[in-house]
Amino acid sequence: MGWSRENAANAYLDTLKLRSREMGKKSKSLESQKSVEPEGNEFISALAAGMGAKLIVEVSPEPSQSTVALAAAARQTGGRLICILPEEAAGTSAKEVIEESGLEDRVEYKVGDPYQLLPEYENIDFSLVDCKADSYTDLLKLLDVNPQRAVVVANRLEDGKEGLRGDVRGLSSHKGHVIRSLKRPIGEGMEVTVIGKIDDSGTGSSKQQRKVPAKHQRRKSKWVREIDEHGEEHIYRLPMSL
Repeated sequence: MGWSRENAANAYLDTLKLRSREMGKKSKSLESQKSVEPEGNEFISALAAGMGAKLIVEVSPEPSQSTVALAAAARQTGGRLICILPEEAAGTSAKEVIEESGLEDRVEYKVGDPYQLLPEYENIDFSLVDCKADSYTDLLKLLDVNPQRAVVVANRLEDGKEGLRGDVRGLSSHKGHVIRSLKRPIGEGMEVTVIGKIDDSGTGSSKQQRKVPAKHQRRKSKWVREIDEHGEEHIYRLPMSL
């Protein structure tokens, strides 16, 4: 499946509205509000929806704004979000918004040791791992991504911490894969790794490998203007393709 601008735009606007609703609630955890910068939530939602992710997996201490964003993406693609939590989380504002917005049928919470639960999921299309814990690198190494096309987001990287840096389990350019990692694509503390498969013609499913004119080489995103149902204008940037 190619890039869907419509899915990306709808997920972006949906996340924007849901985030406003969540911010109107009293959160029990200030830390959860800092899990991803506001613009980062819309970005990951649009990215997951635009690429058509069906299986989305998040590893997080508790449901947060990123959980809401990924649930909105799953609604657009008809997919599902697996939210892996180390312990039961009750009453968070993010969880309340998900329930009130009719997104609960898109989210499945799995409570337990992430190191035991994560290996249960294979061919993950889109994954987000909270890297606040010191042992986050081991979680990143456990990810079983869709080798044809996938995105991995390492979130809350602080104090010089590194994410995958292109090192994806079982995949490499020598095996016909295109793997690119981009640090801080928006805001701070985030790394996005894009995985694609090189086909017989020598092009990758995530990014074209053929040479392009120099004037087009830097065109990696585009600005989109949308008007919501309230007549408010939103202007944001989306990747051209994966």
